[in-house]
Formats: sequence, C-alpha cells, structure tokens
Amino acid sequence: MVMSFSLPLITLEEHFLSPTVNEHYAATQTRSPYHMFPKLLTDNLSDLGESRIRNMDAGSVTMQIISHGPNSLALDIATCSKANDELARAVKDHPGRYAGFATLPMADPPAAAKELRRCIKELGFVGTLIDDNCQGRFYDDEFFWPVFEAAQELDVAIYLHPSYNQGAKKVLFEGNYPDAIAENLALHGFGWHSECALHVLRLFAAKVFDHYPRLKIIIGHMGEMLPFQLDRVVRISSTQWPKFGVKPERQLRQVWDENIWVTTSGMFALAPMACLVRQCKPDRILYSVDYPFADTKWGLDFMNELEKSGMVSQEMLEKIAYKNAEKLLGVKVR
Repeated sequence: MVMSFSLPLITLEEHFLSPTVNEHYAATQTRSPYHMFPKLLTDNLSDLGESRIRNMDAGSVTMQIISHGPNSLALDIATCSKANDELARAVKDHPGRYAGFATLPMADPPAAAKELRRCIKELGFVGTLIDDNCQGRFYDDEFFWPVFEAAQELDVAIYLHPSYNQGAKKVLFEGNYPDAIAENLALHGFGWHSECALHVLRLFAAKVFDHYPRLKIIIGHMGEMLPFQLDRVVRISSTQWPKFGVKPERQLRQVWDENIWVTTSGMFALAPMACLVRQCKPDRILYSVDYPFADTKWGLDFMNELEKSGMVSQEMLEKIAYKNAEKLLGVKVR
C-alpha cells in the first residue's frame, strides 16, 4: 500500500544529470565527478521523464524544483546554457510538476550573472543552485559578487549546495585510516555540510549581506549544522568580531532571519528538526528530499512522522510542505 501525505509537497534540492555535461567532461578529458556513482543512480539522475514522475508520485511529491548537479567541477558557459535549455524543455513538458534552478559557470561570474538573467527572464526558472565552492574558491571573494548582484536584482534565491573540495580533504580529512574513509568524511559523511555552513559565515563576515541586503540564500540538510551552533556564533560574532574591525550593519541573527532559508533535504529525523524549528522563523523552513541521492519515500515517511509528532502546528506544517516554497520561488501547486 502506497502512503500519501495530507498536503501538497514541493521539493527544492532535486537533481538531474545533463548529457551535455557528460559530453563536456569527455571532450575535455576530465574525470567526471559522477564516475563513482552506481548505474541506477546515474540513470535516475539522467531521467527527466516518466521514471522521475513515478518516483515523485511514490513519495507524494507534487512539484520538484530541479537543478543540475552536484557539478563539483566548474562548467563553461556553453555547457551551462545547453544544460539549462534541456531542463527548460522538461519543465515545459511537465507543467505543474517541474520548475527549474539555473546551473551557472561560476568560474566566470559576469557570464554566470548573464546566464542567470537569461534563465529567469527567458526560460522562466525560479532561481539557481550553485556549488558552495568554485575550484576551491569561496564566494566571499568579490570576484564572484556579480552573481549576488544579479540574484538580488532579479529577486530570486541562490541555493548554496555542498560540493567537493580537494584542498579541504587533504588538510582536514586524510588520516590514519583508508583513503576511502577520508573521501567519505570529506563528502556527505561530514565535510560537505560543515564546509557549507562555514561558507555562509564567510559571506556574513565579508559583509556580502550588507552589500546585497535583499539577497536570498537557501541551504539544505536542515541548515548544514548551523542551527545547532547558531547561538554560539551569534554571540561570538557580535562581541568579538567588532574588536577586529568587522562590524556588519546587521548582526548574524538578523541576517539568519531575513536572508537565509533552510530545507530538510537528505535529513529525515525529528531531533535535528526540533532544533531547526526552534532556530528558524516559520516561513524559513522548506521540505526537500535530495532526489535521487535520497528516496522520496524516506521524505514521505518523515513528513508523516512530523505531522503525527505534534512538533509543529497545522499552519506551520503547511508552510514547510509547500506554502513557503510557493512564496519564496513564485511557484504554485495545482
């Protein structure tokens, strides 16, 4: 018996793999970041048709906001544009079921900003998902800020997605154990999430949110560890950072409340959700699955468990399930 959910569900961290990107890796003789994935996973990533729809239906997902990735390696503008066009065709072919996040050539920020404008204005996309580093560089570097400027101008969200960082792996995760363990710790086992959390703090410390006060940043995995650490970092940044000359116009708590949204992607447990609910305003939490790296049925089980737990009100449950996504992204479930 297939379970369902009492409300529509919109998911935001849901991925696909473009054949154009595979062709780019082959043409440039670059080792694809997908080489380690099992065939079933790459098949699910590559599918933008009926198999994906069946998976959505099995998890009671009404709409997926689909993005390319993870990319891990910087893509050129031509490859990004073709991948975005492929996604746009799939969105058009599945009205009401898909919407698109743009993939951008972050190594070339002016081109990335231009492509973001094209994707929003011409393709009807609702934002962008970008890796949380570009060839090891982080976006507190002003080199990347044209993308933030474009996102604020367009009033669309940037989903900051964890990504591989070879430099971090060598320094932080290699140790007295097999390299496969170091690899796991550097990726989804821990490092992806801690690094993405640190990246948000880097943006804050570099005063990105002062320069772009209406910037909208989405992070996944129930906040990439930040909710648990937030009060400590708020206290430290507000009392110690000014002594070093870092005095943002708004403190971290205000930026968290006004510029940051958090999804549940890949996290299906009530304990971290309890922390998230305490740390976020009700309109800042959004449901996500992280398909196909996570199963839509896991997400469905979690949402049913959350509903039964009494942890959130019915009004807040509706916001998490779909209303916050509708408001943030300008989409509408039917």
